[in-house]
Amino acid sequence: MRAMKMKKVISISRLLSVAMMALALLFTATAYAAAPGITGTSATGTFNLTAQSAFISQPDGAAIYSWGYGCTTGTATFAPAAITTGFCNTMQVPGPTLIVTEGQLVTVTLTNGLPAAAGNTSILFPGFTVTATGGVVGLLTNEAAPGGTAVTYTFTATSPGTRSYYSGTQSDLQVEMGLYGAIIVLPKSIPANCTTGLAAANLTAEAANGESNFRLAAAAYDHPNTCYDREYLFQFAEMDADIHSQALAQVTARGSCVAGDVGCSLNVATEPYHPEYFLINGRSMPDDMDPNYAAQYPHQPYNGNPHMHPGELTLIRVIGQGRWQHPFHEHGNHVRILGRDGNLILSSSNTATAPALGGPLQFTTTTTPGLAFDGIFYWTAKGLNWDAYGHNPNSGDPLAKLPCTPDANGYNTGAPTAINYFEWCQDHNKPVQVAPFGDVATGGPVTLPDPNILTNGAWYGGSPYLGPDATVRATGPTGTTPPSGTIANPPTTEAGFAFMWHSHNEREITTNNIFPGGMLMMMLVDSREFQIDESN
Repeated sequence: MRAMKMKKVISISRLLSVAMMALALLFTATAYAAAPGITGTSATGTFNLTAQSAFISQPDGAAIYSWGYGCTTGTATFAPAAITTGFCNTMQVPGPTLIVTEGQLVTVTLTNGLPAAAGNTSILFPGFTVTATGGVVGLLTNEAAPGGTAVTYTFTATSPGTRSYYSGTQSDLQVEMGLYGAIIVLPKSIPANCTTGLAAANLTAEAANGESNFRLAAAAYDHPNTCYDREYLFQFAEMDADIHSQALAQVTARGSCVAGDVGCSLNVATEPYHPEYFLINGRSMPDDMDPNYAAQYPHQPYNGNPHMHPGELTLIRVIGQGRWQHPFHEHGNHVRILGRDGNLILSSSNTATAPALGGPLQFTTTTTPGLAFDGIFYWTAKGLNWDAYGHNPNSGDPLAKLPCTPDANGYNTGAPTAINYFEWCQDHNKPVQVAPFGDVATGGPVTLPDPNILTNGAWYGGSPYLGPDATVRATGPTGTTPPSGTIANPPTTEAGFAFMWHSHNEREITTNNIFPGGMLMMMLVDSREFQIDESN
């Protein structure tokens, strides 16, 4: 008999309707995401963390008893600076993202606020040479006893990149319960090309539309080909609610026992393993598309909702924090892997300034347990074979007559403040269809689906065009292009494209076996006049 789960039951129809409404709202609402975290209390990178218990929520109504790292009171300085509403409670899943700089001395002090029956806990920092002091000696590192003295870990952040940290004590149980997090090491020096030329033009384009710079740095590594314009951190994990229920039942039964006494310990079976929840940054879809630091998730502050403009180099930092490997597919383009666990992947060939990048271009990125990678994703509308910006030389709208002057790579990058900045000029003024229905033979380069098909409504980005009035620009005030004109996607307010990013393991896009849920989110692509505000 499986252990009883503490949860509020909701109907399948409600979960589906909530998810569909969330997807529909994505096409009109401002999205929030970034790689938020804390930078410590001083230039030396000092972090004061605690491990405690709390309940985290899931979209099926479940409240799952969990353990997590958090901040002791008043010790957090938040980054990026443009996000001003951050919080770091004493318990969160995943733990606080620690942001440091290459060469910086990092000191992490951990106190154990877990129930006495949970025993000792600790933190491992793979990839760094760590000195541990205080606490008690454990199998892999020094550990903090419940209610006892703190343990301190000191190391130098030797190289840039994204890595994981997690408990080194009873890891089969404690990592499953939520004791994991990320550490981001920023490069000490930024390559010159990351702040000039096209990189500077992208910043100009953002500023022209009132956007702030939400990056932690201008480059992911000390290499001129690792510049980026926008970044996101995704930590993938799964959760078996029975293990959490067992832990809660045993902690409750042991009450206020004294750590170390006979019988004051847990004996939770972690095998067989049957996870029902598949998490991105501690949340499942659609919760992962709510803002960072949303009040309804006091112990799950980080979201998973990427957003970008055409042509932007979007850095994704990904960590496998669970026990299973997760094949994740980023629709819209492949991902160029830059490095793994802070190790930049280089080829043997040399350029004038640095060795060439050697990371693979991947259709599906595999999130292996304990492994982190940094990769670049971008989308430009190149190859769509129609004008994604809805230009029409016969339209009376001045925005429909904007020019497209190709640079050496064929993109319109000479006018950063233009709506069609980074347009693929080869498709400029090319109609999506001469006739709005029918086959390619009617004159257009593509065949559009019948707008009366049910699934062709809110599940689609709203229009084959980019921009809040691009359909009107392309077809005129009385014309339509399916599926424009639906309630969810009126032709005067539609903005961009939505690409589903999801696990390629079908069960992992469910929440407690109900679709949609789990490891699923949307990459939203909007033209430049749409303001991406990640400040909450």
